[in-house]
Amino acid sequence: MAVMDILEFPDPRLRTVAKPVEKVDDELRKLIDDMIETMYDASGIGLAATQVNVHQRLLVLDVSEERDQPLVFINPEITPLTDDTKTYDEGCLSVPGFYETVERPDRVRVKALNRDGDVFEMDCDGLLAVCLQHEIDHLDGKLFVDHISRLKRDRIKKKMEKLHRQQA
Repeated sequence: MAVMDILEFPDPRLRTVAKPVEKVDDELRKLIDDMIETMYDASGIGLAATQVNVHQRLLVLDVSEERDQPLVFINPEITPLTDDTKTYDEGCLSVPGFYETVERPDRVRVKALNRDGDVFEMDCDGLLAVCLQHEIDHLDGKLFVDHISRLKRDRIKKKMEKLHRQQA
C-alpha cells in the first residue's frame, strides 16, 4: 500500500466530474487500499478518488471510533430519506485547517458496489450520512466550500493560495 498525494483547493482538478467505474478488479482494489491508507495517514474520515487525482466514482469512509471499519462505495448513488436537514461543521482533507457549517439532509439511502463488485444498499444518518454526501460532492466536482457564502469561500481560497505560494 502507498500513501497518495491529496489535491488541495483551489486546484482545478478537484472540479473534475468523476466517471463511473467500469470494472472492479485487482487494480481497483489496490487503489482502494491505497486510498484507505491515505485517509488514515491524513487523519481523515473520508476520501474520494477525485481528491487523489483519480477521476472515477469511488470513495472510502471510516467514521468508527476505533478507525478500523473502512467502508468502500463504488459508483454510489444517494437518495434523501427525509426533508429534514441538519447542520454540521465540515472540514476537508483538500481544504486543510478550515471548518464551516454546512446544511445537508439528515438521512440518506446509498446504493453502490462494494470492493468485490457486489451491489448493496445502506440507510445512513448522522455523521455517516454527512460524510457520504460530502464525498459524493467531490465525485461531482464540488467542495464543501461551495455550500457556504461566496465571501467566505473567496477568503478561504486566498488563504490557501497564499499557503501554497509559501510552500513553493
